[in-house]
Amino acid sequence: MILERILPYARKLLQLAVKEGDIAIDATVGNGHDTTFLAKLVGETGHVYGFDIQDLAIQNTTERIQKDNLSNQVTLIQKSHSHVLNEVPDHLHGKVKGAIFNLGYLPGSDKTIVTVPSSTISAIEQILEIMAPEGIIVVVIYHGHEGGEIEKDALMEYVQIIPQDQAHVLTYRFLNQANNPPFIVAIEKRG
Repeated sequence: MILERILPYARKLLQLAVKEGDIAIDATVGNGHDTTFLAKLVGETGHVYGFDIQDLAIQNTTERIQKDNLSNQVTLIQKSHSHVLNEVPDHLHGKVKGAIFNLGYLPGSDKTIVTVPSSTISAIEQILEIMAPEGIIVVVIYHGHEGGEIEKDALMEYVQIIPQDQAHVLTYRFLNQANNPPFIVAIEKRG
């Protein structure tokens, strides 16, 4: 297949923006895959701030980053991503180069605990505020679960009204796949 699948494309976008020494955010740490990926991108001189409300997600991610010897460049915060502005230190505001969200629920866990539009949109607004020019937010939207369509619709409504002089907004999706396939919304902050 020539076209990139959703998750590899999300990572490609992050690789374009996030380099050694940068600051990045994993807004939904889940099982720690993206946190680890970002920690490797920022290297020993950068830092990743990871958010999740679930203790299991924090535990799983802690184990993964310890196994890969990445603990020094990651701070995990067991709070909603809607607290990002207060949790990322002030001296790093304006320096965040990349952020990722995987919306929905924690794989292998309680499917009734899901991301919701109000906190997701608030977090995106906050990250845009503290992001460096040409920084990118990648939102992977899983919408096949209960409440997923509501979050997807609210998010799509929101991103379409972000002023074009503030950010470029792109969607990447496969249109002919069955069963509510996930898709990407990428938001690049303008300079």
